[in-house]
Amino acid sequence: MATEVPPGLPIRRNTVILAATMAVNSAVLQLTAAVSSLTFVLVTGVRGLLGLGPAIFLTSSGLTAVPAGRLMDRFGRVPVMTVGFALGSCGCLLTALATRTGSTAALLPGFAFVGASSGIALLMRAAAGDMYPPERRARGISYVLFGSVFGAILGPTVFGPLFAGKKLEADALTVPWLAAAGIALVALVLVQFVRPDPKRIAELIGARDDLDDTPPAPPAPLRELVRRPGVRPAMLAALASFGVMVSVMNLTGYVVVEHHHHSQHSVFPIIGAHVFGMYALVLVIGALIDRVGRTPALEVGLVVMALSTIGLLWVSSVFATAVLLLGLGLGWNISFVAATAQLADRTSPTERGKLLGFNDLLGALFGASLALLGGYALDAIGVGALAIGATAIVAAPIFLIARTHAGPAAREPA
Repeated sequence: MATEVPPGLPIRRNTVILAATMAVNSAVLQLTAAVSSLTFVLVTGVRGLLGLGPAIFLTSSGLTAVPAGRLMDRFGRVPVMTVGFALGSCGCLLTALATRTGSTAALLPGFAFVGASSGIALLMRAAAGDMYPPERRARGISYVLFGSVFGAILGPTVFGPLFAGKKLEADALTVPWLAAAGIALVALVLVQFVRPDPKRIAELIGARDDLDDTPPAPPAPLRELVRRPGVRPAMLAALASFGVMVSVMNLTGYVVVEHHHHSQHSVFPIIGAHVFGMYALVLVIGALIDRVGRTPALEVGLVVMALSTIGLLWVSSVFATAVLLLGLGLGWNISFVAATAQLADRTSPTERGKLLGFNDLLGALFGASLALLGGYALDAIGVGALAIGATAIVAAPIFLIARTHAGPAAREPA
């Protein structure tokens, strides 16, 4: 039976605004993905730890996700997202200062602030899941994520010309990071127009379904949420897919420039293709996940990612690399939306941010570890180590998920 949504709620307007915010913010994330490793190497001069830059970014993102999720459950989604975009702008400004002055002391907190902002922005999908009933939740999440398709166009359009014809030196990165600081402020302004708060909409939808006057159950502790049917397979898929996706994405810039000897500005079409793959088909994918179920989608997404990462063994051209990164993004999209929908299905509005934040913490820390290890392996061994290692990690959960029952039907509310 379909859940009845109270009339008069501005769900469509809020969805469009959140999608626009996602588009603007994804442009900042593209710059981070494209040049975080290079920024770290050029500012610090330490080549052997080129993965440390993305690792700082991802660790900060993960450590922020849990408290941010809890704060969202308590105070609402919009106030926390506002703080997140403010942190992102400050982080980009500090990074710009570091590239101009060669200051590692400015670079490290700059990366940490940008990472914290990313961790909070990723929880925007909790707001998307809030506004739709379970039988349409994957589609609702996909509507908001679809905004990043326009971010895939915005990123190369803004940053590509800023790198064209420039020498690969630290001060060439100053203006792009300043531009990213301004773009983060645009996202901050946009999110202020999301009213009422999506958490409140979720509460109204839930209240509409209540047939008696029984007060709602208090939020369950995290250890209980993790034990609910279907949660662990979703978290396992999310852990592998997110960790591999972010580590490969953040190291691609170094691969393209240093190993395949292409120019710096050629990185942005590749990252743009990756972001396009992450979100271009999300509207179709969301509807399919609602139709076929969460667990099959988790498995298909991981298979697509494995095929994309192993292909890095044999390609070196910009176009071929872009195609593989597009496939990597597409596979992540399928598994990510399915995992998010599954976790949202199993939680109430006052539990959702906590569980998604914990899931993001694990994924980000795993991605940071892979970026650090992958950066060392890439510098010491070559691209083959990155390709084979990423493929093994993303393929391993497929067989484990296949043997795990997903629990209650995907359409059934928590």
